Amino acid sequence: MVVCSKTSSKGTGFLLRNGYIITNEHVVRGCAAHEIVAHSSYGDEVSFSGTVVDVSRDLVMLKPTQGLSGGLALDTSPNLQLGAAVSTWGFPLGYNGPAPLLSVGYLSGFQVYQAEGYTLKHLVVNGAFNPGNSGGPLFLSGSSEVIGVVVSKHAPISSFLMSALEALQNNTSGFQYTASDGQGNKRAYSEAQIVAELLFYFRKLTQVMIGEAIAAEELVGFLASNGIELPQ
Repeated sequence: MVVCSKTSSKGTGFLLRNGYIITNEHVVRGCAAHEIVAHSSYGDEVSFSGTVVDVSRDLVMLKPTQGLSGGLALDTSPNLQLGAAVSTWGFPLGYNGPAPLLSVGYLSGFQVYQAEGYTLKHLVVNGAFNPGNSGGPLFLSGSSEVIGVVVSKHAPISSFLMSALEALQNNTSGFQYTASDGQGNKRAYSEAQIVAELLFYFRKLTQVMIGEAIAAEELVGFLASNGIELPQ
């Protein structure tokens, strides 16, 4: 479980055999390395001395301050077939471990995006991905090699409704509430902002049973572009 107390963000990460922990960039966005903490499935706390970030791919490598043994290898040439059973381990929603929870599903398709002059490949999965699963490793069932990195779930919303939610979120006028944020700091919220927070929260809980994972070859490209050897 990867946590940044500064932003109250939580996600999942996994150790590669080269000693780095991988998660999504959006999990630790706005956080310096020393503000990020990982909690292993054995209850150990891991701190970090540095990060390597790729915003376009939504990936980040976290460099632990201590050496960690073990870790996972990547399946760099998977023979992926639609309908194949896949699984991931992670810390969805309010679950805080210490052991991660298993989610299973099926490979239902592929998605390609254009970013910074190159294409990004995602795996589309029919499975229960939720906030907190972000950054978790995706496996073919029966395999221990990583074929992808969980990145998102689908929760469709029209551009009009999203802009309306964002307008509420940015509206600081009107009746004011005083509350504490995730770090215990006092903060004033307008009535509109409270409504927006509640609506965003319930939208996160919506489960459409379709999610996406960043394909392993994107992680390979990320490592190579930063001079990091592939874990064997």
